Amino acid sequence: MFELPKEPLIQDPIAIFTYIAVLVGGVFILGESKNEKLQKFFHYAPPIIWTYFLPMLSTTFGIIPSDSTVYGFVSSIILPVGLLLLLLSADVPATLRLGPKAIIMFLAGTFGIVIGGPIALAIFQPYLPAEAWTGVGALAGSWIGGSANMAAMVDALDTPKDILSPMIVVDTVVGYSWMGIMIALSGFQRQFNKWNKADNAVVEKVNEQIGVIEKMKAKPLAVPQLLAILGLGFGVAFIVGKIAQVLPQGAVLNSTTWTIMIISAVGIIFSFTPIKRLEDYGASKIGYAGIYLLLGTIGAKANLMAVADAPQYILMGIVWLSIHIVCIFIAARLLRSPMFFVAVGSQGNIGGTSSAPIVASVFQPALAPVGLLMGILGNVVGTYAAVLTAKLAQMVAGM
Repeated sequence: MFELPKEPLIQDPIAIFTYIAVLVGGVFILGESKNEKLQKFFHYAPPIIWTYFLPMLSTTFGIIPSDSTVYGFVSSIILPVGLLLLLLSADVPATLRLGPKAIIMFLAGTFGIVIGGPIALAIFQPYLPAEAWTGVGALAGSWIGGSANMAAMVDALDTPKDILSPMIVVDTVVGYSWMGIMIALSGFQRQFNKWNKADNAVVEKVNEQIGVIEKMKAKPLAVPQLLAILGLGFGVAFIVGKIAQVLPQGAVLNSTTWTIMIISAVGIIFSFTPIKRLEDYGASKIGYAGIYLLLGTIGAKANLMAVADAPQYILMGIVWLSIHIVCIFIAARLLRSPMFFVAVGSQGNIGGTSSAPIVASVFQPALAPVGLLMGILGNVVGTYAAVLTAKLAQMVAGM
């Protein structure tokens, strides 16, 4: 009978980081393959899933440990830098030009996540550990904007590994199952729009709005620009980290949470200034690279064996997601929104920038940027809404 090794095969921190970097890099290289079978595979199972899942499997099978000093180093250094660089690409005016209906649909989905987490926790609290509320806060980060926000909440709430493991699996299994369902529903959008008496001209109008959004021209990245991007990221992150340490501290609003919230605000402010020009040289791509490495270390903290003994987490996730779905479909009915806005509004929350453009392109191939903008909106509001969710969950848990 196969037995897992008692000690991880790789224990040196540098070797662990190298192993995760190779895994993440390999996944994204395969994701860019021209092979038709690989393209189809990664269309329905985006590389972002495997940045979680492969390190998780590696920990489960004893290749790398679930605890290492390198994980803390990556989260404390890479996370704020990555978020700042990502938010430089946020085009808030363009997002607002999508119209109030698109924004309201997104916010309806956000509302469903914010109330759904505490409600689901209240139902399953008798079957969960006392600190399960920290897992709810962490998963809320992922389900309101994407994985980068989850990384922020995991670090801020200090979510225990025995709770983080099943929550990551819930994120992967439940969250991406919903993405698959949304893709399947794309073939029925005409019937839905007819039943809902939705005006499809709204989608055409959004298409015109996206056409007037100025697209930045990519420029070759040279050493001066690379150093400017890195200097900005690390410099601002260091200063914000110092400021966060002197602010009031609590179970949710600790120094890490303050850091993420402040640096998110700074990133949005910078997106309105000439500093945004660094995005011409790929600032957000550097930010994404750092975030994906961070996500690999988060996956490495999880162990699939923990979920076998905790199916209640999966059930809680299903109830939670169901509340989100009910909220967004009620909003769609009240607003007479087309199915396209349901899809991008939901995925802008649940999947963020990694999957919202994919779902949008399946519904309307020319409108993938709408999904991206909804995902960016999720990045902007995600940390703040997740903090609110965590606070509500903490109240439910009586902590």
